[in-house]
Amino acid sequence: MWIEKLKNGKYRAVERYTEIMTGKVKKVSVTMDKNTAATRKAAEAALISKIMKLNSQTRDTSSLRLCDLVEHYRAYQKINVKASTYSRNYHAANTLMRILGKDTLVCRLSAGYINDRMAATGKSPGTINEHIVRLKALLRWGYKKDYIDDISYLAKLETQENEAKKEKLMNKFMESEELKALIDGMEVERWKDLTKFLALTGLRLGEAFALDLNDIDMKERLIYVKKTFDPAHDIETSTKTGTSTRNVYIQDEIIPLCRKLKSECAAQKLLGGNGKIFLNHKNEFYAYEKYFRENTARILGRRLTPHALRHTHVALLAEQGIYLDVISRRLGHKNSQVTKDVYFHVTKKLQAKDNEAIRSVCVF
Repeated sequence: MWIEKLKNGKYRAVERYTEIMTGKVKKVSVTMDKNTAATRKAAEAALISKIMKLNSQTRDTSSLRLCDLVEHYRAYQKINVKASTYSRNYHAANTLMRILGKDTLVCRLSAGYINDRMAATGKSPGTINEHIVRLKALLRWGYKKDYIDDISYLAKLETQENEAKKEKLMNKFMESEELKALIDGMEVERWKDLTKFLALTGLRLGEAFALDLNDIDMKERLIYVKKTFDPAHDIETSTKTGTSTRNVYIQDEIIPLCRKLKSECAAQKLLGGNGKIFLNHKNEFYAYEKYFRENTARILGRRLTPHALRHTHVALLAEQGIYLDVISRRLGHKNSQVTKDVYFHVTKKLQAKDNEAIRSVCVF
């Protein structure tokens, strides 16, 4: 996009685009009263909307290449999803174009071709499965927007048997004894408090960093999760999904910690602090991630990420017999395979322990 100053003092934002039907490069424009960051952002969104509308009127699905579909997908996502989601999908699409060929005609894609190309990468089953998930999302979007006529072959795409899945699962959460050992072994008090808070509430790290003083309500015994901190862009945004916006009940075990955190935050605010329960700039975010990985490696003998505390929360609740749907609502999950895997792993283990206890019971 570029800006042109008009004789009447106004400004014109202009962008080039390729017309799908003819392949010709054309231009669209919008007029702005001012040339500011806000008006440029609004103009960019308006131009993208115009281009999508123009191309939607004349779509030749037989000549659409994968790179063309990706271009439209990115244009749509740029104005409809969060920056972090856009960034993730941007890089995922680059990978898909390398694997499948950016000039491949979308109408010629088939389950056989995709499966063969994925297998030829030599990547692990888990990585291939992730590529397939991202590809399905792209193609389903294209179908919904009338860029693709048929995606019935998606049902035939093969997901890989992941032999290392169980081993990987163990690196996604901690047993209660491991969690206690980790917290006891941590030396930085505020990071110890944050670790305990995440394990006992199930909040994501970004959600915790976005908490304000008023987001912890001791009277109602609720934590109001309304936003999340995005360290990659150093901003606060809306929660990850609609279901992620939620109220998390404060159980008895965490009441003393919540009171301590609120008290420290209030004192810090009086001294000119930002009113956040946990500091929320990206340096602190990354410092905790580094500290957590180093301490899990030192104390537990395996390197975990802070997100393992969210899965650990699932395991802790499962051990107490809390139902999966209750846990999912508490975590703000609409659907999570990892949550299900951790839950069923723990409940299976509990069932085996129960069976062992029952085995030696004699009635007669």
